[in-house]
Amino acid sequence: MVLSLVSIAVVAAVALAGVFLLTSGRIQEQKKKNLETALKEVVLPDADASVQITVVSSDSVALTEKNKKDTTKLDTINICVVNKIALKDQVIGKAVETSAIGFGGKQKIMVGFDNEGKIINYKVLEHQETPGLGDKIAFWFKDTKKQGQNILGREAKNLTVSKDGGNVDAITAATISSRAFLKAINQAWLAVQQLEGVAIEKDLDAHSGASKQVKEEKEADHE
Repeated sequence: MVLSLVSIAVVAAVALAGVFLLTSGRIQEQKKKNLETALKEVVLPDADASVQITVVSSDSVALTEKNKKDTTKLDTINICVVNKIALKDQVIGKAVETSAIGFGGKQKIMVGFDNEGKIINYKVLEHQETPGLGDKIAFWFKDTKKQGQNILGREAKNLTVSKDGGNVDAITAATISSRAFLKAINQAWLAVQQLEGVAIEKDLDAHSGASKQVKEEKEADHE
């Protein structure tokens, strides 16, 4: 019986390894294509498939967020990847990979900035938000017909939801998800400024999913 179990385990392990080897290349290639698509979508949203962009540089920027509520806890370090994008040898903007923790988990976002630092477009790469509520981050904040919630064309210096006295309308019944999304966008902007050596006068003013306020609002939000 022991020999049988060992034999089955070996066969299963070999089979899994074989499947991994066969699919890993395709998975990586698909991820590469998805990334290229996202880069182009956030800096040239109206361009057709024939237009080719170039990634001039790709830099990782570590942002340290002080834990102001509990100084006994470690500070949060967030990593943003700033991609400088060029079209026909001319830099047209930056596409930044950024993330934050929302209601359901991590939100991973790609956001494009023009050379003046204004938001061109964004694309949600990954999220675990509630279907029909928090998952609206994919389109809610770029509805040009609703300026109260549209962030395109704005400078992401300190975007906050109107519930916190800010200037962006949150997704209905998904304030936590909205806060996290805007925090990610703010961090992307900060990463660009830090990379360019621009001094920031004020720390990022955004709420994380772990604050007491968030815990209280989980009872109020439908998420």
